[in-house]
Amino acid sequence: MLILGIISIVLLVGLDQFVKYLTVTHLINEPIVLIENVFELTYVENKGAAWSILENQIWFFIIMTIIILALIAYAFYKKMIYTKLGQISLVLISAGAIGNFIDRLAHGYVIDMFSFKLINFPVFNVADICIVCGGILFVCYMLFQHDKFAEKAGKK
Repeated sequence: MLILGIISIVLLVGLDQFVKYLTVTHLINEPIVLIENVFELTYVENKGAAWSILENQIWFFIIMTIIILALIAYAFYKKMIYTKLGQISLVLISAGAIGNFIDRLAHGYVIDMFSFKLINFPVFNVADICIVCGGILFVCYMLFQHDKFAEKAGKK
């Protein structure tokens, strides 16, 4: 699983960075409306988190990303994640964290592009999708699988 996980992270980070490159090269001047008043592709420089929470706190995000990635690496190293669901969730979270980390280091902000106009929702990117999906899967793993498999592994 380790090699497959690393390859998956590299591919997801590559996809994230490629979409951000396309955003910068094609959307910087004008958004593309896909569904009028519902969904568009746009260029946004996000210096915070969702809804600009903690705006301009780049060092906070850099340090938190390093800590989160270190904790995930430790969990894999110590074999604390017992199922594919748990492993996939952490691969997705890692890929998303790395994708946004690259932006913060390279630009001082995160490039976002997916904008739902129908509701008051923050503009987001591929990395954010990975983090949210990974987070949801991790919660499912913790609620429904972790204790049962930890018990089988003699860790509980």
